[in-house]
Amino acid sequence: MSGGAATTASLKPGLTLYLIRHGETDWNRESRYQGQRDIPLNDTGRAQARRHGGVLKTLMPAIAEFDFVASPLQRAIETMRLIREGLGLDPDGFRIMPDIAELSYGQWEGELAGELPLKDPEGVAAKAADPYGWRPRNGESYRDLEGRVSKWLGTLNQNTVAVGHGGVSRVARGALLGIDRTLVPFLEVPQDKILKLADAKMRWL
Repeated sequence: MSGGAATTASLKPGLTLYLIRHGETDWNRESRYQGQRDIPLNDTGRAQARRHGGVLKTLMPAIAEFDFVASPLQRAIETMRLIREGLGLDPDGFRIMPDIAELSYGQWEGELAGELPLKDPEGVAAKAADPYGWRPRNGESYRDLEGRVSKWLGTLNQNTVAVGHGGVSRVARGALLGIDRTLVPFLEVPQDKILKLADAKMRWL
């Protein structure tokens, strides 16, 4: 079983990161594995993104000077555009960051979670035995994902608003806060809250 509670990344002193999971998609609602499939937001997801814009607007004008980055997947891009619209900023005034794309689930992408025990019992058993280290066929493990997200975290040089994914949020917390890696795959990843990370602490907004 993979474990340990080491920090593998740190934010530069004084930096703040607002890390946001994209809004809901129909595949989220269906409990269907998305991974790096390019699935759009649904109406609930768009409402969640607008909510985030409203929350961050309370931090204007300072937050307008933050760096804004998003995963290259359209559900993250659409979430970011709606957030920036809510802030009264250019909706396209952000950068694409491939390192914060979602965990690739390989052959599991597009599959309903409830059907996998019958379709791939060996894969389900392997995932249950080591949720952090297990890698789906043609996909990534949480350990793999933490490697690229930690690399990205180490490059941050200014306060940042980032829109990514559930897996990205989990491994970022593991890397920055030293959470036991056996727990990382099970951390909550609400789509209607913003995660603030600063000074080796976190809170939800």
